[in-house]
Amino acid sequence: MRLTRPMLAVTGAAAALLLAGCGSGGGKGAADAVPTTATGSLESLAAEVRCKPNMQTDADEIRQAICKNTDGKFILATFATDRGQREWINDAKDYGGYYLVGRKWVAVGDDGVVKALRGTLGGEVEIGTDHGSHGSHSG
Repeated sequence: MRLTRPMLAVTGAAAALLLAGCGSGGGKGAADAVPTTATGSLESLAAEVRCKPNMQTDADEIRQAICKNTDGKFILATFATDRGQREWINDAKDYGGYYLVGRKWVAVGDDGVVKALRGTLGGEVEIGTDHGSHGSHSG
């Protein structure tokens, strides 16, 4: 299935956020106990993590906002269908980054932010493709 214009906007925003290195203010040690995965609207999820969402896309298929709280900056997106969510994640993961995935929602940010959000929202962490293998230097 091809991406819709709103889905491309989210993917582009996710890439820009990840490339900007949206600094983490937190990472206070991820809690070992993960809460039950949150559900609800973009606004209710944002309220749970104490951010005021800056809406970027508000369409039937996808709603996306940029959020910032004490843990850092991240993208929060909600989807009309599970299939639409999975297709978006699969495409977005080509840009790298960290994805906290719940039922019909995803939060995208750096490792520390995603771990901190997981302590509140639950969900599963997925990691995008690393295209810049910086670890292999010959000497």
